[in-house]
Amino acid sequence: MSSRDSQMKMAQIQQSSSQQQKQTLTEHKPDSSKGFSCGEVGCIRTRNKVICCHFSSDGKLLASAGHDKKAVLWNMDTLQTETTPEEHQYLITDVQFRPNSTQLATASFDKSVRLWDAANPSYCLNSYTGHTSHVMSLDFHPKKNDLFCFCDSNNEIRYWSISPFSCTRVSKQGGRAHVRFQPLTGQLLAAASDKVVSIFDVDNDRQLQSFQGHSGVVNYLCWDLSGDLLASVSEESAKVWSLNTGDCIHELSANGNQFHSCVFHPSSSALLVIGGMRSLKLWNMVKNKSMTIPAHENIIAALAQSPVTGMVASASHDSSVKLWK
Repeated sequence: MSSRDSQMKMAQIQQSSSQQQKQTLTEHKPDSSKGFSCGEVGCIRTRNKVICCHFSSDGKLLASAGHDKKAVLWNMDTLQTETTPEEHQYLITDVQFRPNSTQLATASFDKSVRLWDAANPSYCLNSYTGHTSHVMSLDFHPKKNDLFCFCDSNNEIRYWSISPFSCTRVSKQGGRAHVRFQPLTGQLLAAASDKVVSIFDVDNDRQLQSFQGHSGVVNYLCWDLSGDLLASVSEESAKVWSLNTGDCIHELSANGNQFHSCVFHPSSSALLVIGGMRSLKLWNMVKNKSMTIPAHENIIAALAQSPVTGMVASASHDSSVKLWK
């Protein structure tokens, strides 16, 4: 495969742990240094590496997935979990809730995309299994919530309708590792491919901007809630781009750590949460100050946030998902 990101995920298929799924509720005193805080408030453990997670629009559900080949659904009110059946053949690369819905979709290395409903997760609502490449990432349109897109290891982006369940458009312009729609409007789509982040006009399927500057493969993207800022991380650095000027306006070096994921803090677009190797980094971009919080025992592969509850979730290769507030 041509992307190092894809190769790493392929290698991970062979690795797993023997931990049985269990759930704990923990409390840690938040570290309030430098004017912001983050404390662990919950933890769920699974059998194998977790590499993706996402909150539902109302913040009441958290979905996570990875090497277990099934999605774990975590009820934020009761802290109880349910799982979807293990219908994927290989690891799940991404999981996303449909906006304002209990439905969610999973993308997998088995070249398929599956649709589920957290209200009744015992069976798959629909599936697309005829793809020729590994599906690396997917995202739902925030406004037209019957539309989602996914990217594959061949650098194609496919736009998909839920009703009827069918492909509406294929774009070959570039998206291999990660795709994310602009919040609120969905007018733009950010796509990461190798060291480049591309911004596409969704309606016209036209590339508007190309953000270049990472020295390594970009493996994760996230928008701030306004859709004016986009953050991207490679193992070497985190960068924040202005959609208005097309410039990188903030940059943070990993300095020997490895960055793997990022999410804007649910209550402040000046604060970026970065998932690294075993630790979270809270970076106040405006003041250019950061603090490090020990969080996991391995790579923090994904982060999610809920602006409704103010919660942040971290998913790790140490077979756990943690909640932070």
